[in-house]
Amino acid sequence: MQFPDAARSSARLRHALVSRSVNHDPRLQRILDEVVALRAAVLSEAEVFFAAWSEAITNERFRPSAENLAHYLCLRRRDLTTLQRELSPYGLSSLGRSARRVRANLDALVASLEQLAGRRPTVARPTPEAHSAGDERARWRTERIFGADPTGPSTRIMVTLGEELAGDVASCSALIEAGADVARINGARGGPDVWRAQAQAWRAAAERLGLRAPVQIDIAGPKCRTETVVCGGELRLERGMRIALLAASAVEAGDVHAAATINFPRLLARLTIGNEVFYDDGRLGGAVVECSPERVVIEVRGARKKGVRLRPTKGVAFPELELDLPVLGDADAPALDFAAEHADIVALSFVQRPQDVVLLQAELERRLAGRPLPPLVLKIETRLAVHNLPRLVVQAGARQPVAVMIARGDLAIEVGFERLAEVQGEILELCRAAQVPVVWATQVLESLVKEGWPSRAEATDASASQGAECVMLNRGPHQLAAVRLLDGVLRRMDRHRGASGPRLAALRAWDGPQDLA
Repeated sequence: MQFPDAARSSARLRHALVSRSVNHDPRLQRILDEVVALRAAVLSEAEVFFAAWSEAITNERFRPSAENLAHYLCLRRRDLTTLQRELSPYGLSSLGRSARRVRANLDALVASLEQLAGRRPTVARPTPEAHSAGDERARWRTERIFGADPTGPSTRIMVTLGEELAGDVASCSALIEAGADVARINGARGGPDVWRAQAQAWRAAAERLGLRAPVQIDIAGPKCRTETVVCGGELRLERGMRIALLAASAVEAGDVHAAATINFPRLLARLTIGNEVFYDDGRLGGAVVECSPERVVIEVRGARKKGVRLRPTKGVAFPELELDLPVLGDADAPALDFAAEHADIVALSFVQRPQDVVLLQAELERRLAGRPLPPLVLKIETRLAVHNLPRLVVQAGARQPVAVMIARGDLAIEVGFERLAEVQGEILELCRAAQVPVVWATQVLESLVKEGWPSRAEATDASASQGAECVMLNRGPHQLAAVRLLDGVLRRMDRHRGASGPRLAALRAWDGPQDLA
């Protein structure tokens, strides 16, 4: 039996021996010097970033989030892979989860290294409250924008309302009961009367259930779409066929298989031989083989297995062109009027530059007549928007609650399918640093929504969407079944993953003895 005093002395001796061996570890001393220098450089550089933004921030709730974003941008300019690997043996590889709390994590890392190295502390260890402040700000914005759902999964579900739901309170109630939290109205479809009936039905359903379920309207913005279409009967376009895009209002297919006019005909004059063109979120892709200011001929180089029909109002994308188009046009005025009177959230499509946000804010203020600006969702659909994302978020967040939608349909065409997952991950991390919610959008559980049965890849995609604060479903005949499935997937994934990474909940798949054969 060991007496208490002897036990304490033995423990102190063991601690001293361990400390001495660690204190004289030259690698640890070098890592500490590197991290101290890293912290100093990040804080110094971030001051310059933040100073450029600070004066414009009138929304004081956003100020600490903008400061953290500046810290993140300055930290992630550096390749930290070697440092992460060297920290891991000491149990200190925390930089990978630092997005929402960059300074707090750097401070904690320096404090821990100084303690291990036996140096006099120069940086105070952050409090638990400081460590979790970024998560709290992100949670507040999620609830402010997309509503609180204390009994549901942490990720909200947004449903796109079809025109058939206008006035249909029962169907809206079923969607909300199944797990839907937010209604999305597409400002590129229908009109004010339809939008009003959709919003009224949704709100009546939410009120009946005693819930707050916000309504979002998407401002269509400068999306290039087909208008008048000529396509022989039910012809499906396949590889090798040719399509003409025309500037004139009179459409004739002539020597090609199909033809269409587009709503921005001046773009045709900017195309050259070999430029890529995509139709309907990439369901068909081709290249320019003939061009003039009035007529461009595209040869189909890829299409879905059964071919693709050419239809009006479908998107046409030119990923090699930087669209120099105004973010708001005359056609957007009805949706802006509706937004000011009936919407809880406004989403801006094809936003690319900070001045686009300024223009939207001015148009809404003119209609709101002194009422506060509603939350804004920035739809990221182009390479230029990705490049400008930090400035877009700060420009919006400086004056109103802001969220970001990863609109993967157009974005995949812009950045390429090979880079889509990488860019999507980078957007998610940057938004975590800005402490703003993200909407994971476009073709989530699309086969289930449209055809009634999901693919295995879609089920995996749905589980990955739990990394965002909201996930959007398109409209379709089986939307209710998709909401039910998605709600269940998100609840299950909540056990395993939180905002900052894995929760390390107990695994259940291997319960019981694991005897070998």
